Amino acid sequence: MKIKKTRAIFNWSGGKDSALALYYILKADEFEITNLVTTVNSIYDRISMHGVRKELLYAQGEEIGLPIKEIRLPEMPSMSDYDNIMKKELSPLKNDGITHSIFGDIFLEDLRDYRVKKLSEVGLKGYFPLWKRDTTELVRAFIKLGFKTIVVCVKSELLDKNFAGRVIDEDFLNDLPEGIDPCGENGEFHTFVFDGPIFKNPIKFEIGETIFKEYKAPKNSEDICNNSTSKPKSSGFYFCDLIPK
Repeated sequence: MKIKKTRAIFNWSGGKDSALALYYILKADEFEITNLVTTVNSIYDRISMHGVRKELLYAQGEEIGLPIKEIRLPEMPSMSDYDNIMKKELSPLKNDGITHSIFGDIFLEDLRDYRVKKLSEVGLKGYFPLWKRDTTELVRAFIKLGFKTIVVCVKSELLDKNFAGRVIDEDFLNDLPEGIDPCGENGEFHTFVFDGPIFKNPIKFEIGETIFKEYKAPKNSEDICNNSTSKPKSSGFYFCDLIPK
């Protein structure tokens, strides 16, 4: 008799932590993943914070073989706006038999607590396959498995502009300044995965220009974009544009 799997959505950023977490989830074969859920900037049609064009997001979904579910957000949502939009989008999922929401988070306790709390409000449970794994071991496992990812966003206070547009390999890891997490778990950098064992074919793109953008934190808000629920100051980021081929 065929065992019925637990139905879940997968929170997909398009980056390496998402890709590695999804790899382990698919390998374990305990969940039925119904959708890759991604927040998209409704003004620019790009993945929130990562700045990757929506066309490349959908190319990932096609090559992975899972449908994309967009959750569209304003460019800089307030915390209440973000919570209300997410609640509206996630609340109906219970009607489809979905019980879990899967994330690629690794060690940020406040972010995990926030996710679990908000999921409980809509009757869902959080699942974190990479939780508390050593980040150096994770990124090296990612490379060894044959994944390929390019840095699309770097926090300017922590990394030089030249890190944007680089493929993550051993040379990249060796060049990271002291104190920078090798997985960028503190929001130091974000990536776009374009090849690996979960893809049928590599994603084709060209590297475009790198631009600087500053985000000013709204008053009394929490920082959604940078994987932190502590109140932030304004931050600058370098974005490397990827152009679909």
